[in-house]
Amino acid sequence: MGNSKRITMQAAAELVKNGSSLTFSGFTIWRRPIAFVFELIRQKKTGIHLIEVNGGPQTEFLVGAGCVDVWESCWVGHELYGKYGANLSRKVGTKEIIVEDYSHAEMMFRFSAAASGAPYAVTQTSLGTDIHNPEYDMLGRAGRRDGKRVAKKKYIFAEDPFFDAGQVVLIPAVKVDVAVLCVQQVGEEGTVRVGGQYYSDPEACRAADVTIVVAEEIVPEEYLRRNADQNTIPSFEVDYIVECPYGAHPTGMFGRYDVDGAFLKDFYANTRTQEGFDAFAKEWVFGLDHIAYLEKLGWARMLKLRANTALNYSPRR
Repeated sequence: MGNSKRITMQAAAELVKNGSSLTFSGFTIWRRPIAFVFELIRQKKTGIHLIEVNGGPQTEFLVGAGCVDVWESCWVGHELYGKYGANLSRKVGTKEIIVEDYSHAEMMFRFSAAASGAPYAVTQTSLGTDIHNPEYDMLGRAGRRDGKRVAKKKYIFAEDPFFDAGQVVLIPAVKVDVAVLCVQQVGEEGTVRVGGQYYSDPEACRAADVTIVVAEEIVPEEYLRRNADQNTIPSFEVDYIVECPYGAHPTGMFGRYDVDGAFLKDFYANTRTQEGFDAFAKEWVFGLDHIAYLEKLGWARMLKLRANTALNYSPRR
């Protein structure tokens, strides 16, 4: 098969069409495909339906740029570098975006259902909370529940028919057009090896119609087969691969580089307004490709973030 799945970052971003549903790898500020996200912004994508187990900087970048129409998840922010998503909050306030709120566990169950080919998941998570208040079915209120890519209902209550355990909630599987994973290594044929925690990456991959893997490095499949038990996702579940060192920055890549907390703090502090975000995008996104972005950051900064291979984090900070 060779390198037939290998494409450029620009070509990968072109696979995401206006109005597509999209999800990402990682967790909060770790292993987010930011280089890919910046390319989506450069291509001025619109109408994206972003579905995530949880949000993070990638959400804030896309939302601030006006790329996202609907966001389904449970939380967004930059952890200790900016607790909540200021751009999402602003867009909700101006009614520029629809937010469909599920609990964290429910989002994971929805991805697990999709990954296993089930139409819905069954849970007792969040019973008794306002997450199940029909007033907060925002996609329903917007008339977006077509029963095709968006479920007819946000949830359905039922009674456990097997053990008489009481009320349960049926929640719909996600429908995702494209999943984009950011990982340490991918094989020439698409085998993925994630270092450290792999979070919900396998479920995101299997839930999507198309999976794109952005990796720090593309390696021979023969190398990955020597210790096949360490691999995370098989090659046949991956459609396209992109090699992009430091592709997760400013989020972190376990074993390779730390989270750039200073960058995230600066972003959070300066993008409370749309004018602030536009200034950020002008400086860091438009007019640059990924190599120019790294040059702008400077190698002194990147070397400071680089992880020690024995410790898996940077001792130089």
